[in-house]
Amino acid sequence: MSAVKIVASVLIIAGLLGLVYGNFSYTRETQEAKLGPLELSVKDTETVYVPIWVGVGAIVVGGGLLLFASRKS
Repeated sequence: MSAVKIVASVLIIAGLLGLVYGNFSYTRETQEAKLGPLELSVKDTETVYVPIWVGVGAIVVGGGLLLFASRKS
């Protein structure tokens, strides 16, 4: 399998996941203060929203790459 087909497949899968889930969240830990042996940290939960046009665009570009790769070989 060529690199173009792999990239196309990853784009299609990522686009489908973006359409199905619509967002994802992750936890980021930040160090607020360090006073000798005492350390204070904060855990923030960040949510990233994936727009619909990004998911559809990834699917279209991935499909185009698959067509281009199959016609060239």
